[in-house]
Amino acid sequence: MTVLEQPFMNWGWGDIARPMIIAGPCSAESEEQIMQTAADLKANGIGILRAGIWKPRTRPNSFEGVGTIGLGWLNRVQQELGMKVSTEVANAKHVEEVLKAGLDMLWIGARTSANPFAMQEIADSLKGVDIPIVVKNPVNPDVDLWIGAVERIMGAGITKLGVIHRGFSSFEKSRFRNVPQWQLAIEFRRRMPNIPMICDPSHISGCTELLHEVSQKALDLNYDGLIIESHCNPAKAWSDAKQQLTPADLNVMLKSLVLRDVKTTAAQDTSLEELRLQIDKYDDELFRVIGERMKIAEQIGKYKKDNNITILQSSRWNDILNTAIEKGKLQNLSEDFVSVIFMAIHQESINKQTVVMNGKD
Repeated sequence: MTVLEQPFMNWGWGDIARPMIIAGPCSAESEEQIMQTAADLKANGIGILRAGIWKPRTRPNSFEGVGTIGLGWLNRVQQELGMKVSTEVANAKHVEEVLKAGLDMLWIGARTSANPFAMQEIADSLKGVDIPIVVKNPVNPDVDLWIGAVERIMGAGITKLGVIHRGFSSFEKSRFRNVPQWQLAIEFRRRMPNIPMICDPSHISGCTELLHEVSQKALDLNYDGLIIESHCNPAKAWSDAKQQLTPADLNVMLKSLVLRDVKTTAAQDTSLEELRLQIDKYDDELFRVIGERMKIAEQIGKYKKDNNITILQSSRWNDILNTAIEKGKLQNLSEDFVSVIFMAIHQESINKQTVVMNGKD
């Protein structure tokens, strides 16, 4: 894989180029499996192994990891293959054992990052050390919760810090295992621009068929790395078999990814600026039109108040949304996009009418 020449941030890993690639099995299952997978990954140019030894699962009868014994297997990878190794921690005891074993990096999972008490416990156990720590986004789509989890780790004095975007849980049906909601990751980067962001296409996708698409989009959005599940024999994996690639297949997938230029030339900047000015013009027009639309919504609110009519007319809203989706298709706009936009517009119209209906200025 052709990589950019820029070193990976400030983690002290000058030999790791950007984008950083971390790969390995969802779960450490046996010493043989770990050594074989790691050796195959190294042969394909991967220098950082990931493997879970404590696996928080939804159901108690699921495989929940081999536990502490797996640390010795990861140490073998360090000693015999010279690879850097990482695993997930969910509490202070895990942190203590990982630090004692001398692993190179640890990550904090989505279930844990959603729990401020657990995050504080982990942060307290990390005081006095400074190894790379990466924090996955919480299972629920809450940017403030994600930022709060990172801030707790920062409060422990950790400077080699990154985050992992692994998608968010949703009740809605989706072709993704965890809906990416890219805009939330973008918002995190806007608010914490100096924190490296790594994408986890395995947990977003839930299947190997979507890995390339998700990985490419992450690189197109200038993510700093990818963490991808890879197993020497995915068909026999004890967990998440459908989303794991063999090291050889992973190598093929990585080589097919396109890396875009991060920096732009002066000529490119000029061209982009001209296009961005057009975008700004259309944004101004959008705000003007939406503002006029809201004035009509207020007039409707006044009419409903005068005639004692409820704000929500479900059949009317259903017609508006369906019509908008069809019109959006004619403009090559996705149904998801149109739905989100019009739901927001409809909610603001309801807010405006609520103010009018309740007699507030």
